[in-house]
Amino acid sequence: MTALDNSLALEPQGQGRWRALADPQYEANTGMFGGWTMALLAKAVLAHPDAQGTLSAATVHYVNRVPPGSFLNLHAQRLGASRSLAYWRCDLIVEGATSGELAATATMVLANRRESDRFTEDQMPGAPPPETIEPFHPPGPFGQRVDMRAVLGSPPFNKPSTRSLVWLRETSGRKLDAVQMAFLCDIGPPRVWYLGMTPRPSSTTTMSIYIHATEPELAACGDDFVLSDMIGTRIEHATVGSNAKMWSRGGTLLATTEQLCWFR
Repeated sequence: MTALDNSLALEPQGQGRWRALADPQYEANTGMFGGWTMALLAKAVLAHPDAQGTLSAATVHYVNRVPPGSFLNLHAQRLGASRSLAYWRCDLIVEGATSGELAATATMVLANRRESDRFTEDQMPGAPPPETIEPFHPPGPFGQRVDMRAVLGSPPFNKPSTRSLVWLRETSGRKLDAVQMAFLCDIGPPRVWYLGMTPRPSSTTTMSIYIHATEPELAACGDDFVLSDMIGTRIEHATVGSNAKMWSRGGTLLATTEQLCWFR
């Protein structure tokens, strides 16, 4: 078991219900790291006895802060399904919080994939091997669990563009799968930081991920780096959008992700 596996441990509490601990090792600056929260919600859905297929899409809304060290209650339920697709919801409540007050809620799509036509519009951008680039870690305890090698956009201050190109790897040795992909999709400096000389308060309000890779394609990555190509979309009225493409070292588009953040 890796450190990330241990932090995402689920204790069964009945049909579709789980209890978990918000592991302080994956704390960000204002609470639990959002990628960790999404990974936990995804794991709860995939662990449901009625879950079939692979994680294809997920959207999580971060309603309230998840305090590190708190116990969490999760409830996963299937909303509907066809032969190919199943739609799920998973809610996360902090134990001891006001009755029924959500900390996060997610909707997910599981797909029974089949062979079909293939097409990828984009191509992986050129980047030197991660081994040739100096590593760094994001701020906060979770950052010590992440190895980042910046090709473009670092440090993220006073830049003419909000684009970053960064090799990412979760350092526990855990092999890449859909749950870990959810974790990695949230890694990157807030795009508003690129506008000034210092960090500014920023928090993710909602994040969506779309996993294009098959399970064998994810497994083939092992615990290797993936390349995140992230850019801001529009910054105005205290919100900032961003999107990113996640590539394997071999040039396979693994996932895409979109976020909306609040800042001041």
